[in-house]
Amino acid sequence: MTADEHVESEPLTKRDFEALARFRFGIRRYLRFSEDTVRDHGLTPQHYQLLLALKGFPGREWATMRELADRLQLRHHSVVELVDRAQKQGLVERAPHPSDARAVRVELTEHGQLILARLSAMHRDELLRLGPTLELPIWDDPPHDP
Repeated sequence: MTADEHVESEPLTKRDFEALARFRFGIRRYLRFSEDTVRDHGLTPQHYQLLLALKGFPGREWATMRELADRLQLRHHSVVELVDRAQKQGLVERAPHPSDARAVRVELTEHGQLILARLSAMHRDELLRLGPTLELPIWDDPPHDP
């Protein structure tokens, strides 16, 4: 069943639209908070996302350019430019990849870790404050698998 078929077979109710609108509003409020907060601390939203992607990378605290491009949903050359700017600010550094001479690993500097810790605590607190606004919508008539 395609998404279009799903919409036709099970129309949304007014309550569904309200839930979607509330969820979208919560996402936008959180993103606005994030953008304003990181800018107030001298970073761009993209730099904060880069730092978070590095610290939050599964199983390790560094990533390759290709992995960062995937995590940030950016093109490889855009990630290279982003890392270049972050490196000039002392937020990240490049290091040789442990097993692939063609790849470079990107890791946080101590300065980058400190800024990330401060900003991430503020983001966590904002998410706690937003609470129910960011709950996934509950549908009146959930779809049933055939």
